[in-house]
Amino acid sequence: MLLRINPNKPNFEEIEQVVNCLRDGGVVIYPTDTVYGIGCDIHKQRAVERVCKIKGINPEKANFSFICHDLSHLSDFTKPISTGTYKVMKKALPGPFTFILEANNSVPKLFKSTKKTVGIRIPDNLICREIVKHLGNPIMSTSVHDDDEIIEYTTDPEMIHERYKDIVDIVIAGGYGNTEASTVVDCSDGDFEIIRQGMGILEEYL
Repeated sequence: MLLRINPNKPNFEEIEQVVNCLRDGGVVIYPTDTVYGIGCDIHKQRAVERVCKIKGINPEKANFSFICHDLSHLSDFTKPISTGTYKVMKKALPGPFTFILEANNSVPKLFKSTKKTVGIRIPDNLICREIVKHLGNPIMSTSVHDDDEIIEYTTDPEMIHERYKDIVDIVIAGGYGNTEASTVVDCSDGDFEIIRQGMGILEEYL
């Protein structure tokens, strides 16, 4: 279904509808501050497998991000980070960045893998952050965008819905998305290494 939510003032009932879907193991497509994302509750293994099937990827090797409401979720999924890394993340987030950090033991158990890192996202987008806030835990996220897709699929939620309506439970229409993804910064060894340059300019926060 296509669910329209005001990106500037999300309605509680609509947010709750998405949260209930996620709690039931649903898969949703939602806006972020970059491109639209597709994801599910990180604790719903079958939903994770559905997302992997949609994207054609192996769940044991997939590089998913966790969309968090704020930095309070960090210690649940990552090993302790340096004060310098934390300060940069606090300044840069919410924003168009994915920070790759060392995963603690919880992450491999969630995905039945040997993953040693996890991507943390706190988008500057009220809709997805309100969903996570009311859900009570992060949602797994992977971009709807693929390099070989027609660009309109990533920006226009109605076109995204037309393509995915039979394979996901909810497509949220929360305005046009961007065509550029987040900047991916690997902090897992203590330094800041840009893996992918996207919308975020890391130098502004160093």
